[in-house]
Amino acid sequence: MGDTGKEEYKIQSFDTETQQLLKTALKDPSSVDLEKVANIIVDQSLKDCVFSKEAGRICYTIIQVNNMPMMALVNPVYECLFRLAQPDSLKKEEEVDCLVLQLHRIGEQLEKMNSQPMDELFSLLRDGFLLEDGLSSLSQLLLLEIIEFRAADWKMTDAAQKYYYSEVTD
Repeated sequence: MGDTGKEEYKIQSFDTETQQLLKTALKDPSSVDLEKVANIIVDQSLKDCVFSKEAGRICYTIIQVNNMPMMALVNPVYECLFRLAQPDSLKKEEEVDCLVLQLHRIGEQLEKMNSQPMDELFSLLRDGFLLEDGLSSLSQLLLLEIIEFRAADWKMTDAAQKYYYSEVTD
């Protein structure tokens, strides 16, 4: 019964061939070219921000079904993260929040799979934090927190926890 929602993804905006490819990827990821699937999902997400949430659900389902398609998704995920690290995105709190949330969730795993793009991404984030005018104080706080989080080997130190989340009480 838990699998009944798998095909209820909003993929009608794609042509029939692409819809079939996505449906197959959701059912049996090992039978399709996951890099092609990932590129389709990323391209559509960059064109349509409303689809981005759906894209995340689709990718999560594919990962759950196959256990190891992450390798095929590494480059497209980095592409999305790099897009979110651009100056225009850093000026939007929602996009910075999304970027930081994803780095908290998968940053360490991504870096283990390919560390060079992570170094480049964090150079962009550092430069954005230091040099970009017009960032909100929340965006600055989030960027500083994720930079410190990575510097602490993807862990939150007690001092950082107290500094960044002192306003949040249990």
